[in-house]
Amino acid sequence: MAEKKLSGEVYYPPKEVIEYANAKCESLYEFASKDPIGFWENEAKNLYWHKPWEKVLDDSNKPFYKWFVGAETNIAYNCLDVHTKTARRNKLALIWEGENGEFRSFSYFALHRETCRFANVLKSLGVKKGDRVTLYMGRIPELMIGMLACARIGAIHSVVYGGFSVEALHERLEDSQSKVLIVADGSFQRGKIVELKKIADEALQRAATVESVLVVKRTGHQINMEAGRDMWYHELMNLPIANNNDCLEMVDAEHPLFLLYTSGTTGKPKAILHTHGGYMVGTYTSLKYVFDIHEEDRYWCAADPGWITGHSYIVYGPLLNGATSFMYEGAPNYPYPHRWWQMIEKYGINILYTAPTAIRGLMRFGDAWPNRYNLSSLRLLGSVGEPINPEAWRWYYKVIGKERCPIMDTWWQTETGMFMITPMPCTPLKPGSGTKPFPGIIADVVDENGKPVKPNEEGYLVIKSPWPAMLRTIWNDPDRYVNQYWSKYPGMYMTGDSARKDEDGYFWIIGRVDDVIKVSGYRLGTAEIESALVSHPAVAEAAAIGLPHEVKGNAIHCFVLLKSGYEKSDKLVDELKLHVAHEVGPIAKPEHIEIVDSLPKTRSGKIMRRVLKARALGIDPGNLSTLEE
Repeated sequence: MAEKKLSGEVYYPPKEVIEYANAKCESLYEFASKDPIGFWENEAKNLYWHKPWEKVLDDSNKPFYKWFVGAETNIAYNCLDVHTKTARRNKLALIWEGENGEFRSFSYFALHRETCRFANVLKSLGVKKGDRVTLYMGRIPELMIGMLACARIGAIHSVVYGGFSVEALHERLEDSQSKVLIVADGSFQRGKIVELKKIADEALQRAATVESVLVVKRTGHQINMEAGRDMWYHELMNLPIANNNDCLEMVDAEHPLFLLYTSGTTGKPKAILHTHGGYMVGTYTSLKYVFDIHEEDRYWCAADPGWITGHSYIVYGPLLNGATSFMYEGAPNYPYPHRWWQMIEKYGINILYTAPTAIRGLMRFGDAWPNRYNLSSLRLLGSVGEPINPEAWRWYYKVIGKERCPIMDTWWQTETGMFMITPMPCTPLKPGSGTKPFPGIIADVVDENGKPVKPNEEGYLVIKSPWPAMLRTIWNDPDRYVNQYWSKYPGMYMTGDSARKDEDGYFWIIGRVDDVIKVSGYRLGTAEIESALVSHPAVAEAAAIGLPHEVKGNAIHCFVLLKSGYEKSDKLVDELKLHVAHEVGPIAKPEHIEIVDSLPKTRSGKIMRRVLKARALGIDPGNLSTLEE
């Protein structure tokens, strides 16, 4: 069948990639579009269920959807026990490298053993099914073990990113009413020790519900241990109680698995609730097809388990697929900008999944660093977290992937739990586009009244039907869940992002609806302006905001981070303004461009434009608990 010619800049996947792929695109999309419920049910059958479902989807109480109704399972059992009964028992489940060069690895057998022992420890401390346990540490194996141990006994884990401040940790402990805190003494970040236990001690002064604190020794520096409350992880793991009979709770498919607080680019974080059954099916299926997981693969998602990307695609998705997951503790460019490329060569990494922020950050150092290393093991690349600007996409494709690794540019959210708009290895790619919805996902771009917009017109991105890995509610706030996600367009999930669809049906995410600037009646996405700035050879990163203007309604103000080798000057500022006008159109020409040394970001790397806006207007920026120091 002759392939339809696509518009714009298109990169076609190599023939060998298509032939090797798990996903046979046409038949997969066709089956899922004809029978989405049947598609999800089919995938669910690949996993272990202690008790089968009576009904795949219960939509009788919309928008409080339930999936795999009546079924019993446990996601940790599917991540570990299932594989220990096969030849995978001795396969590596996790390879870990510390920032200081330390190395540890766990087979499926060993990870299962450690998880069971820690589950026993938690039980001995009185942690029961439904209790909340907060984890606060860097990227170390114990974080994965802690998450799986909670899941194993039916406790609900809440991972707080290991760089959050006292206030952010306290807020989350209070909101979740956690019984236990698992914390590391500290973590290594750019050669320095982040004193996590010290931060936790301060947060705990006001967190009345926490009864026990388990401390993982990572840095070995001097810390305060409060008698009767604080206990060393390694000491408890050596007690006979840890080797008790294996404790496993089979739970209802709708039993809560974890709470995860959104990063709060637009205000107070919300506790998003995910459950065992549906989330398991969603993460398993999406990773299998999008990153094309094969038995021999070594897969590296360079996110942090403190974010949804780490939950879904460092821990649960890879282990459900029986993959080898790689985890690295430190920063991408520490001590030198070659660290990532060195590890890809050293461990033979086949799949790299990271954020545009990291790609742009490494791009700043030029091509020579990655070109020193043999990156031929790479087969697929991925991008997550925000729209990737075409300039960074091309660099990633050409310099890192050597023009043979398709880029899986994924759009999804903490709330969705899994990839929603994404290519698969068989999809022709357009730089900057997330391409099409994943099979079984029905997405659209609509106007203010909920009507689909014309091709290339901007509108609101919505999901038109439920999916298994979707959030079930906001913890303790069901009204906010309904109001925020389901009230604008009844029956449709409101993502809060603006987007457009081109004539080929490809989705282009523009950014948060809050990040749209209306200039003289024209709506301009901040991502579009920022992308234009980053396409200039002098610019590494950019942020755009709208500030009130008496004539235009809003005027565009930009903040720019320069690449090394470029100097700040009025001439360069004027050049950048003209460059944006040329790339996007005269209407988008910035009123003001400020060259800065850094940009305020959440710790997941998203630019906090509301902070820039508040600073420019001289007003209170609101909740800053997720701001990177």
